[in-house]
Amino acid sequence: MSDTTAEAAPEATTAPAPTPGGTESLTERLRRPRTYAVLIASVLLLALPFYLDRFWLQAGLFAMAAAIGAIGLNMLTGATGQLSMGHAFFLAVGAYGYCILAGESSTENGHALTGLGLPTWLAAILAVLLAGGAGGLFSPIAGRLRGAYLGIATLALIFIGQHVLFNAGSLTGGYNGRAVPPLSLFGFTFDDTEVVIAAVPFGSSEKLWYVGLAALLLSALFARGILRGRPGRAMNAIRDHRIAAGVMGVPVARYRAGVFVLSSMYAGLAGVLLALVFQRTVPEYFGMILSLEYLAMIVIGGLGSVAGAVVGAFFVSLLPQVLTHYSDSLPLVSAPGTGGLAPGEASRYLYGAAVVAVVLFLPGGLARLGIALPRVTRPKKSGEKK
Repeated sequence: MSDTTAEAAPEATTAPAPTPGGTESLTERLRRPRTYAVLIASVLLLALPFYLDRFWLQAGLFAMAAAIGAIGLNMLTGATGQLSMGHAFFLAVGAYGYCILAGESSTENGHALTGLGLPTWLAAILAVLLAGGAGGLFSPIAGRLRGAYLGIATLALIFIGQHVLFNAGSLTGGYNGRAVPPLSLFGFTFDDTEVVIAAVPFGSSEKLWYVGLAALLLSALFARGILRGRPGRAMNAIRDHRIAAGVMGVPVARYRAGVFVLSSMYAGLAGVLLALVFQRTVPEYFGMILSLEYLAMIVIGGLGSVAGAVVGAFFVSLLPQVLTHYSDSLPLVSAPGTGGLAPGEASRYLYGAAVVAVVLFLPGGLARLGIALPRVTRPKKSGEKK
């Protein structure tokens, strides 16, 4: 009896101890293929400014700004079920708010422009808060309306915004817009002054690349934390059954208004980044088509998902850039201004068809493709719980 116990003891000590609550240990998480994919993607994104030319860097920055705005809209429309057609209005508030707060008073294109001359980093923060304040002014309406009624109400913001942008020449510069002051942070200016790093000249696009990456990462992590926490569960409850959510104690109107403000701030941050990339704000850009493109982003990528918003934003925003760049070698697509099907029109046809295809055959959006793929799992050892 004692010999049997002595022989069995070493085997008992070598069995792996289960982790508390059945959660994975840090070592097991690091061994997952997804972790390696994230690390490889992170290294590639950090190294891209050393290899890509200005065109692709600007296209990537444009996609990052679109992804930030799409994340905010997805929290409002995908997670809470509130339809918004005025997302472009809040992008304009962020972009022009930054120009007014950071710019100097000057004369440009016959307009005496007003500027406060604040530090650019402070102007960027205040522009995001200004967009949130604009959303806060509209939040009482957003807290009481839903569905198509809120969509029509927010559509009015586009018409109001376009009228102000075209006619408030001292603030916006009128039809020709106004120049965007370059961002300056910790004494480092993100302008076209070249800085040579590892024998590679860094201009504004290369410098802003890392600003865009940081802004997108922080925005995605913050939204992911909200959607996976208690606020996210409340937002989903409001989307799925408003009356039942109210009965369970969820303040429906307060949540709707709060998410609308948060979505407006995301749009304001996207507007600031867009202004820094384009280096000039033009009123015509912030119209109804831009709002429709953002709705297409979240539908194609996947409603209610941060990853879906990012994927959809990159798809919709990069498609016109790719078609424009390769218009000479693509069939049925001609260069802009030469007649025929322009790249911008072709891209709208394509992502319009993508919206129909996603609604019919892939309701979860492109982000669901990664979930549907078979996962590579590590074979379990003897003694581990299945």
